[in-house]
Amino acid sequence: MATVPLLSDEEASAEALAVFDDIRTVRGTDYVNNFWRALAHDPALLKATWERLKQVMGPGALDPLVKEMIYVAVSTANGCEYCVHSHTAAARAKGMTTAQHGELLAVIGMAMQTNGIVTALQVPVDDAFRA
Repeated sequence: MATVPLLSDEEASAEALAVFDDIRTVRGTDYVNNFWRALAHDPALLKATWERLKQVMGPGALDPLVKEMIYVAVSTANGCEYCVHSHTAAARAKGMTTAQHGELLAVIGMAMQTNGIVTALQVPVDDAFRA
């Protein structure tokens, strides 16, 4: 259960509605997901988060699918169920195949395992890696 009510378009402020409209335009959909509806309680935070997300997840040196897959990996590491689901859906929409998803999960699992081992052992970082 959310700690704040999810605001409908009718309940959201004019500032939040402007962000909702931009989300709809940029994504080419009428759907505004629950994350944005929860953030609508703080229109300034909503706008700042949306603007930063558009910049980071927009065109750049990394392929859009790669960005979504990285988001899934980080969300998994941070234990964010919501983001794992939303960015897995976004990755699938950007063409992630079942095989790619399986490989992504294998990489996430391997990294989590080796991160845990190296942290427990407190292995010093090799000088060659400190370039």
